[in-house]
Amino acid sequence: MHFGIIRKFMRMTLGLVVLAGFAGCNGSGPAQNTERVVGGPASVSAIRVLTTISTFNSFVSAVGGTRVMVDSLVPVGASPEEYQPTPADIGRLADADLLIENGLGLESWLARTIDNAKNARLKIVVATAGLPRKGNNPHLWMDPRLARGYARNIRDALSTRDPAHRSEYAKNETAYEKRLAALEREIAARIANVPPPSRAMIVFHNAWQYYNDRFGIRTVGIVELSPGQEPSPKYISDLIGLARANHVRAVFAEPEYSPKLVQTLAESAGIATVENLYDDSLGNDPRVHDYESMLRYDTEVIVKALNGRQ
Repeated sequence: MHFGIIRKFMRMTLGLVVLAGFAGCNGSGPAQNTERVVGGPASVSAIRVLTTISTFNSFVSAVGGTRVMVDSLVPVGASPEEYQPTPADIGRLADADLLIENGLGLESWLARTIDNAKNARLKIVVATAGLPRKGNNPHLWMDPRLARGYARNIRDALSTRDPAHRSEYAKNETAYEKRLAALEREIAARIANVPPPSRAMIVFHNAWQYYNDRFGIRTVGIVELSPGQEPSPKYISDLIGLARANHVRAVFAEPEYSPKLVQTLAESAGIATVENLYDDSLGNDPRVHDYESMLRYDTEVIVKALNGRQ
């Protein structure tokens, strides 16, 4: 008799647990969110924003504050130009409200991934819209003055999606523009410590044209002209000649790329290698945890290398 009562009680308890589990999954309970919140706790109705690369998370966080939840499709440390999207990326796009992409050919894999997500409500924001570009080079964000244009485009997108908080986004964006203007002045002051004849770089891929043009550094040569395209021995020989003729002190690259070509060129030209710059991605190193810290870190590395103090 007692065992029968106990079994009945256990069945009732199990049923309540199962019902509670269904309530949490069918929308009647609190939503389960696995995206990373940047900039503090998100509000209950936070806008779900996906960026293509982690570098753009800073722009979204600065403008959206606690009203956004932001994450990037391309993982930290990976190249957006060679990225292969996963089924999980399709699922995240299906759940997102806004997608911030760079455009200008940086994310050649993105259109098909968006199509597969079949998210009719997804608003796609091309962050470079309306900004001046140099040829087909998509790396506009490396110039902090142009990065302010990214912030403005994100402000407009968030205001359209959430007009009730338009003034808040405008206030956040204005404050961020001031920070980026101060960052530009700070970098210019650091580059001024490099003698003009030494302001010359050979880079692995041309992510530095906007940065270099803004701060008066010459881009003497580029090792990889197209993603994944290995240069010919004749081209490497020409780069060696350019390095010597222009008294280039180092070849600069990023950790997500193979160092083999960079090291070969540097050894042949008798110059140093710098393989720890960041541009397409933030780093796991806490010194490069957001856009501003990334540019400060890169600037210090560049200044030391151009002054021959690695």
